[in-house]
Amino acid sequence: MADVSEHVVVARFRLEAGPSGTATNLHNVYALEEQLASAIETAGAGEFEPPQFGDDELVLSAYGPDANRLFAAMEPALRSFPARPASVLLRYGAYDDPNAAEQLVRL
Repeated sequence: MADVSEHVVVARFRLEAGPSGTATNLHNVYALEEQLASAIETAGAGEFEPPQFGDDELVLSAYGPDANRLFAAMEPALRSFPARPASVLLRYGAYDDPNAAEQLVRL
């Protein structure tokens, strides 16, 4: 079995604070998490990590043998999530590989 951590896809969404902001609507975040996990599993593209919350930011990560295939599985759900600005980093190598090629996609 291939090492699923070879490539990494990291999506970052800026979250708004306050009662009308995405940060307080965890239902939407968990729905997105379920969509991503299901899409990645259905495509056999890798593994989805639980979401991480930073200062006004949601970070979603997934690992698999092919970053392009992983992003293809994730892209529809990522584009449908309303928080902006947002970007996705496709990393063609291990997260800790300083020589891995990267591609940034703005959503």
